[in-house]
Amino acid sequence: MLKKRIIFTLLFDRGSFMLSRNFRLQKVGNLSWLQKNYNFANVAFFIDELIVLDVSRGTRDRDAFLAALTQVSAGCFAPVAAGGGIDSVDYARQLLRSGADKVVLNSALFEQRDLVAEIASEFGQQCVVGSVDLKRDGVGGYDVFVGNGARKLDVTAAEALAWHKAGSVGEIYLNCIDRDGTGQGFDFGTLDVLPDDWNIPVIMAGGVGNARHFAEGLANPRIDAVATAHLFNFVGNGLLKARHALLDEGMQLAEWPDIGAVNFDKRGESAT
Repeated sequence: MLKKRIIFTLLFDRGSFMLSRNFRLQKVGNLSWLQKNYNFANVAFFIDELIVLDVSRGTRDRDAFLAALTQVSAGCFAPVAAGGGIDSVDYARQLLRSGADKVVLNSALFEQRDLVAEIASEFGQQCVVGSVDLKRDGVGGYDVFVGNGARKLDVTAAEALAWHKAGSVGEIYLNCIDRDGTGQGFDFGTLDVLPDDWNIPVIMAGGVGNARHFAEGLANPRIDAVATAHLFNFVGNGLLKARHALLDEGMQLAEWPDIGAVNFDKRGESAT
């Protein structure tokens, strides 16, 4: 059986890392704050993947983002995916050269299909993560938003995703704007926007507040990975404790021999 994954997502906005609630951003701290509270050379043993997204509104400072990506990914055991504002193969290449193993595409997924195909051709389909932001439409369905939630597409979510089931992306990051940052748990209804014959791995995001929400997502057979971007819910040893709780419940997660031996023991106490 394939192992499922826990993913941690970092949101970056022109020099600061952010919290997001329903896509409204709140500044948390700079790179120094992040490194003090999340040393990813160690935290990477408690997660299966790290995603770093540039969610800047307006003009992006790409140099600052690339520099932050380089520092965050340095010594990181887990694979790293990065995205935000990718509008060319060259920028995708810069992200990969700055420490990313994959690139994350959102707006381009629907508005620049040729670019998505070109990036997949250049670096491999497995290198492309498609990020889809969904919001309830009030009548039982969901709308797709792009541009950091700024623009609603004129087609249904199912129509928007139909092209990608042919294999333009290696996996899909499914995020619910209504649950984003609320800590109220996943909106599993978002899974129903996927075509019936969907066979691409699904990362579920939006709403994680504790380890129980991770467990609920991992138990769903349609979900391959669960993600959280909430810096405060899992600060310090929170990710370590959550992973061990899930392993103790028998969740199908990878377990490394030295997990828990890096800075913290299984109970979350200092091992130094």
